[in-house]
Amino acid sequence: MVQRAWSVSKRTPPWGVWSSKVILTRSSGGRVHSAAVHIVPDARPLRTTAAVTLPGAGITGARAAFARQERPEGDPVPRPVRAAVPTALVSLLIAGCTASGAGGAADGAAPENAASTLPASPHGEPFPVTTRLAAPWSIAFVDGTPLVSERDSARVLEVADDGTTREVGVVAGVDGSGEGGLLGLAVDDRRRLFVYSTGADGNRIQRYDLRGDPGALTLGEPVTLVDGIPAASFHDGGRLAFGPDGMLYASTGDAGVPERAQDPDSLAGKILRMTADGEAPGDNPSPGSLVYSSGHRNVQGLAWADDGTLFATEFGQNTWDELNVVEPGANYGWPDVEGIAGVEGFVDPVQQWRPEDASPSGLAQRGGTLFVANLRGEALRAVPVDDPSTSAVVVDDEGRLRDAVVAPDGSLWVLTNNTDGRGSPGEDDDRILRLEIAAP
Repeated sequence: MVQRAWSVSKRTPPWGVWSSKVILTRSSGGRVHSAAVHIVPDARPLRTTAAVTLPGAGITGARAAFARQERPEGDPVPRPVRAAVPTALVSLLIAGCTASGAGGAADGAAPENAASTLPASPHGEPFPVTTRLAAPWSIAFVDGTPLVSERDSARVLEVADDGTTREVGVVAGVDGSGEGGLLGLAVDDRRRLFVYSTGADGNRIQRYDLRGDPGALTLGEPVTLVDGIPAASFHDGGRLAFGPDGMLYASTGDAGVPERAQDPDSLAGKILRMTADGEAPGDNPSPGSLVYSSGHRNVQGLAWADDGTLFATEFGQNTWDELNVVEPGANYGWPDVEGIAGVEGFVDPVQQWRPEDASPSGLAQRGGTLFVANLRGEALRAVPVDDPSTSAVVVDDEGRLRDAVVAPDGSLWVLTNNTDGRGSPGEDDDRILRLEIAAP
C-alpha cells in the first residue's frame, strides 16, 4: 500500500474556513482503497474522525463525528451531520486522482443517468390532464376517478375526463402555513378517503366516506384516526399510502425538532403503520405503537415493489436527500447521520442525491421501475428496483414535481408544483401530466 497526503484550506459557508488534511491509501496498482480526513475549522481544535470507503474508484460513503462549535459572534454552527463536509473535501482533493465508478459519483452522489436499462420507462410527450391547480399536493383514485388535494385551499377536487375539475369538499379545520395544510390522500377498497392535514393542534389523519357517483362526489363526516402529530411550517411529512398488506402507511416529519425522530414516544420523524381504523396492528415492531420505522427527517414518498419491498423518498438537510428501503423497526439515523454513513445501528439509504439536484417527493412503482418526483431538482427520475443505487432523469422540463402515481390504466400521472410559493409558475400551472409507460 502507498499513502499520499494533501492539505487544503477551503471556505465552505456556513462553517467558515476549514483546514484539512486528506490521506489516501492506494494499492501498488494505483487503486484507491481508503481516505482519512483531518479537519480544523477556523483554526480551532475539533474532534474529528472520518473514513471514506472507495470500492472500485467511486466514493460511496463517508463518516465523520463533529463537536458542536459556537462562533465568536454567538451564531452557532448549524447542526453538523455525518458525511457533510468530509465527503466534499475528499471529492475536491482526489477529483484528479480517481474517476467516478459504478459505486457512485466522486462526491458520493448517485451518478446521473447511470441506469442504462430501465424495466419500465416513459415514452412520448407528457400530456396535460388538467391545468390551473393551486398548490396541489397529492393524487388518488376512487373507482377510476382521480382526486387531487390543494394544500392551501384545503379543497379536494375530482377531475373529469375532459380535464375540468369540481370541488368534492373542503377539509374543515385546516390551519396550515408554509409546508403545512391539506397534504396526502389515499383511498381504500371500500371507497373511503383518507386525508393527512394540518390542524390547530397538529397534523392529523382523518377518514371520510365518499358519497355519490363520479361527477357528483361529496365528502361525508370526518372520522379522526390519529391527531396530535407534531406540526410546523416545515417538515410535516404528509404522504399516505395503502400497502399490499392492506395497512395504511403515513409519513411524518420532525416538525423542526430533529431529536423527535429518535424519540420512540413521538410520532414525529417516523413512518407510521395502522389499520383503516387508526389502530396499531398486532405485528407492528412495538406492541401498541403506530411507529413502523424511525430516524426520518421528512419522508415524502412511499411505494412498494412487486415483491412487497417498501421504498421511501426523504428530504435531507444540506447534504443528502435519500431513497431508502424501509424495514420494520429500522432506524434511518436522522439527526445523527444524513446520507450513506456506515454507522452501526442506522440503516443507510440505497441512493443519495444532493438536495439542489433532487428534493425527492412523490414516489410510484410500475413494472420494476421507481419513479421519483423531484421539487428542487425539477425532474422525474427513474430508478430500477433491482439496482436502486442508480437512476436516470426521464423528464426535466416541467418545473417542480410534487407527486407521481400509477393510474388505473397503467399510465403514470405526475403532479407539478410551481404554485407552491417556491416555483416559477406558467400560465397553466399547476398541472397533472400523463405519461405512457412502456413496461414488460
